[in-house]
Amino acid sequence: MPGQDQVVRFTGGPDERTLAWATVGAGPPLVVGGWWCGHLELDWRNPLFRRFAGLLGDRFTLVRYDRPGVGMSDAAGPLVTSLADEVAALSAVVDAAGEKVSLFGGSSGGCAAMAYAAAHPDRVERLVLYGSYARGAEIATAEARDSVLAVVGRHWGVGSRVLADLFLPTATPAERDEFVRFQRASLTAEKAARSLAAVYAFDVRDELGKIEVPTLVLHRRDDRAIPFALGQDVAARIPGAGFVPLDGTDHLPWRGDVDGLVRAVREFLGAGRSARRAGSPRHGLSARELDVLRLVAQGLSDQEIARRLGISAHTAHRHVSNIRGKLGVSSRAAAAAQAATAGLL
Repeated sequence: MPGQDQVVRFTGGPDERTLAWATVGAGPPLVVGGWWCGHLELDWRNPLFRRFAGLLGDRFTLVRYDRPGVGMSDAAGPLVTSLADEVAALSAVVDAAGEKVSLFGGSSGGCAAMAYAAAHPDRVERLVLYGSYARGAEIATAEARDSVLAVVGRHWGVGSRVLADLFLPTATPAERDEFVRFQRASLTAEKAARSLAAVYAFDVRDELGKIEVPTLVLHRRDDRAIPFALGQDVAARIPGAGFVPLDGTDHLPWRGDVDGLVRAVREFLGAGRSARRAGSPRHGLSARELDVLRLVAQGLSDQEIARRLGISAHTAHRHVSNIRGKLGVSSRAAAAAQAATAGLL
């Protein structure tokens, strides 16, 4: 979709609020949204974000939205902070999209995506979770959470820089300055503090066991905003979910190794070349290779797999290489994604 521009529309959201949503690309609908801070128009001006959207929009109709009270969605009204209202906003977008969709729930948006998928399995084809968590109180200690909320609410200029350091650890000074301006243009200090407080308050642990749709969880190993262990916890709580560990420290998916992330998403959603040329349901994998593949999907290294199965690291490495060859993929992440797609996990 090089050169293609997004189309912004408006629909009714929770409490008769106006909800802004945008589409770009072509193919099956993939709904992405729910970030604690966002703006459809300003995001679209970001070259890194636009490249990320383009990689997904090349195979899907990418649907994004601004939460009520944020960005282009009725910014003059009160901010939506309850999980029920977040799910209602997502539901309005899915209804506006007009058909069964796949969901990409990033960060705190993953909570709304998980709760919606648990309640509406008939409307969700597949669920992708990135940088997600089940219980916001586990993101950081109570003291750390209170400190962040205080500086954001009282000194938004300083607070926006603190968050830029947290979300964009590899960014240049100019990129961080730009992100600071983006945050302050998207939210007032009061709304920013309330939005972050909601992030910490979300708790979807009771919903995860109810999710029936195929699910893939991706998380960067050194994510500074949402700890890696919380992503592993989400995958462990959702029946049959696949887990793909990604290298990197950046929390935002349009930074860092974007190509690897998108490749794993495409494989899982069935848009990758290897997913289309897959053969038998088991892909010729032996029982031992299936055991190894399940551990790869849990994010274990060759050494950890070797210890778990009582084999040598060399043997574990050989099994992983054979699995990638049989599945026709070039990376461990893609192997885990394809295994989830084929129901091998």
